[in-house]
Amino acid sequence: MAEPRLYAASTGDTDITSGTFSSMPPAPLALASSRVASTDEIRSHFPALERRHQGHPVAYFDGPGGTQVPRAVGEAILDYLYHHNANTHWAYPTSAETDTAFEHARRVFAAFFHGAPDEVVFGANMTALTMHAARALARDWGPGDEVVTTELDHHANVAPWTALERERGVRVRRAALRTEDGQLDWDDVERKLSPRTRVLAVGAASNALGTINDLARARALARSTGALLYVDGVHSAPHTLPDVAALDCDFFVCSAYKFYGPHVGVLWARRDLIAALDFPRLIPASHEPPERAETGTLNHEGVVGAAAAVEWLAGLASGDGDLRARLAATYTALQERSRLQFRRLWDALGGMPGVTRYGPSPDAPRTPTAAFTIRDVASTDAARRLAEQGLFLSHGDFYAHTVVERFGLHPEGLIRAGCACYTNDEEIERLGSAVERLSG
Repeated sequence: MAEPRLYAASTGDTDITSGTFSSMPPAPLALASSRVASTDEIRSHFPALERRHQGHPVAYFDGPGGTQVPRAVGEAILDYLYHHNANTHWAYPTSAETDTAFEHARRVFAAFFHGAPDEVVFGANMTALTMHAARALARDWGPGDEVVTTELDHHANVAPWTALERERGVRVRRAALRTEDGQLDWDDVERKLSPRTRVLAVGAASNALGTINDLARARALARSTGALLYVDGVHSAPHTLPDVAALDCDFFVCSAYKFYGPHVGVLWARRDLIAALDFPRLIPASHEPPERAETGTLNHEGVVGAAAAVEWLAGLASGDGDLRARLAATYTALQERSRLQFRRLWDALGGMPGVTRYGPSPDAPRTPTAAFTIRDVASTDAARRLAEQGLFLSHGDFYAHTVVERFGLHPEGLIRAGCACYTNDEEIERLGSAVERLSG
């Protein structure tokens, strides 16, 4: 029988006080000093890249909707399920091991966010966590209180707030998107804020257009009116390492499946807010942060896998730095690679007749996410025809419904291609050539 990885134990009795938790197998890469794994090395960790479709190797450009998973993450999930699966807070070994797994995952995500372990909340997904947080915040709100959202945002950072209009009589004001460049109209954000604003809810980056928002400006505006800053980091977290200390935000929420993990949502929130907010919960669930913000039995294996994904990313960088430092090195290297790839794709699309690009140019702050349309080819048809060539792209509105509406592209929406850590130059060339054939 395979040895459990969660605790190193050579006997049948596991010492839960001294066992060392590791949510992933030993370091997957033997790297030379001070370097980050090459794209080829990274690709070797993804079984999904072995897939072929209609004779073509599959290139996954659907990362903005969800990335593929490295072996280390799948193995961590299986190890938990096979050897440590239990519910929490009971006095037998596998339950204690599960408690330790959660403690470890909170420490991992504390490093990821640059926050504290007791500020890390796990949930089903970003949407559910935001709905939960919005209702907790609004327990004592009513008519006269306001929330400001934006037209650029994914509706997971819109609908939970607009629901408060019906439930509490809260007024939700929507700041405008500038269609000429895919940026927020910051003057309009400022106009929408008032002393009655309780929350400014804004995305760190647009999942539809790739726009990176000026969160320092958002923070300053929120603070000027006494509002809390709620940041949707789902699309930014795969490309920019979160830093809640530098952002000085109040909430930051993301989804592990966008950065090589399983389908789990993770919320960072200030400890004092978690402690003060009246989260709906069952008796006798814990009153203490962060568990007071979590409901019921969570996806244990998903939490273990999410932590493994972060550790896997850190493991791509060599050196003896702590987890946060290795994550920073990985992110810096991957950002530069994807920036160059995106520039080639953006420029290629710009030279094709009938192709229209949306969002900021590569000279503006943005993620490597290309949104475009092809004249006389519906986005659904384009995605289907590209898939026949082994090119997997997403299409539609990506739950950023207002963005598509503002550009007059409803109901077909956009075609979207995103660069991930495993995207290589050959795939960029294949995609450009395939789109050119469709547009010709």
